[in-house]
Amino acid sequence: MFTLKSNIKIIHFVALLSVFNFLFFHYPFFKFVFQNLDYSSFNGITIIISLIILMLVLNAFMFYLIFSLSQYVGKFLMVLFFIINSISVYFINTYGVILDESMIGNVLNTKFEELSSFFSFKLILYLFFFGIIPSICIVKAKILTVAWKKFLITISLTLLFLLSLIFANASNWLWIDKNSKTLGGLAMPWSYTVNISLFYVHQYKSNQKEILLPNATLKDNQKSVVVLVIGESARSQNFSLYGYDKNTNPLLSKIPNVAHFNATSCATYTTAGVKGILSHSDSGDLYEILPNYLFRNNVEVVWRTTNWGEPPVHIKNYQKRQDLLSQCKGKGCEYDELLLTGLKEQIQAIKNNKVLIVLHTSSSHGPSYSKKYPSKFENFKPVCNSVELGNCSQAELINAYDNTILYTDYLLFKVIEDLKQLKEYQSALIFVSDHGESLGEKNLYMHGLPLSLAPKEQYEIPFIVWTSDGSRQLKPNKLVSQYYVFHSVLNFLGVQSPIYDEKMNIFKQ
Repeated sequence: MFTLKSNIKIIHFVALLSVFNFLFFHYPFFKFVFQNLDYSSFNGITIIISLIILMLVLNAFMFYLIFSLSQYVGKFLMVLFFIINSISVYFINTYGVILDESMIGNVLNTKFEELSSFFSFKLILYLFFFGIIPSICIVKAKILTVAWKKFLITISLTLLFLLSLIFANASNWLWIDKNSKTLGGLAMPWSYTVNISLFYVHQYKSNQKEILLPNATLKDNQKSVVVLVIGESARSQNFSLYGYDKNTNPLLSKIPNVAHFNATSCATYTTAGVKGILSHSDSGDLYEILPNYLFRNNVEVVWRTTNWGEPPVHIKNYQKRQDLLSQCKGKGCEYDELLLTGLKEQIQAIKNNKVLIVLHTSSSHGPSYSKKYPSKFENFKPVCNSVELGNCSQAELINAYDNTILYTDYLLFKVIEDLKQLKEYQSALIFVSDHGESLGEKNLYMHGLPLSLAPKEQYEIPFIVWTSDGSRQLKPNKLVSQYYVFHSVLNFLGVQSPIYDEKMNIFKQ
């Protein structure tokens, strides 16, 4: 970047940092710009040139402020920025993600074992060349500071220039505002620094004490059980029940009383998707979620999970992977089949007449789709075994993903078989996914794009229902949402509540 042994003026140093930050980390930003305006027109050229100048000057200005206040803090932050930038750009280039607030939440709620599945040699190259080498240069640099008077003159003139540039582009504000969320999610390092702050501010607000819903009553003593299976990254178009040309549902397709609805998710990432499934309405407030509400109103609730990202669950019987492993035997214990361990026996041991079981799966989460199912379910071949999904053919990628759907079909079949043996219960299974998944369409992978920008693959989800013989019939709804789960479960279990909405109930009275 510069001669390590020579002294360098602070203004030259931050200018170099800004240039290298621009060159190393802003290809995705300007790729989006070129794809979304007419770059051959005078107005398009004006926007591009203005954005380049704005980015270079604004970043240099911010770096200048930081280093003028403290060189030690400045070097620490610049090293941190270049390291995180290199990792961020790898994920943006490899998976087509945008680092908006929702994606930041997705990252911060992902556990280490899931993060480790993204490890690749290409990631190491990004980290080494774009992160570590520049960081060494930053640490070794000998920077000459300036007097406060010159500092104040410099920032004043720079601010004046930036304001002039912004107002000179007043005619382009509408385009920038329209695309601000994506542009902000691709601008390094501010995409993650700003959105991490926003995430924790909003999380603090949402983690305040939940708003209790009105008290409910049970209208009968009929023994009833609902098993709610929350899918992970399952998109409806790859289920043969929805017309997919591959037979990914060989078991469910042969079971009587299985129905499916067209459905959409309220978000494209796990935390918001699961919250939507458990909530009574589309509200930004933290209202009491379904398991907490039912448990408080005398329904027995069991939560089993191999995943994470749900809102706070306040029930007595909450079982994670490690809690279930001691009871499980066989190779299936390494996968979501673990959730079915002793499930029927657990339900039979419950003395309460009203039971909700929640199984929170992880079976279709990328990028390692081929590791989400036992080998005997690898029916569709060849499969993608790389975490760098762009290195696989789309056919290999889809084959691996389809095998996870085939495995999900088996898991749901096993749950239904258990419920069939509970003759004394009226039983229902509801399977709904937290969100969908992109598999290379439009060069996008996985999920997490803002809902306003996301393709249908990321929000069109399966909503599959089975009911025991003679229990309930279903309404002929054409389209439902995740919020239908809350009211449908209340209806099936005979829970009367002032919050109940018949319009969002899938069962006939």
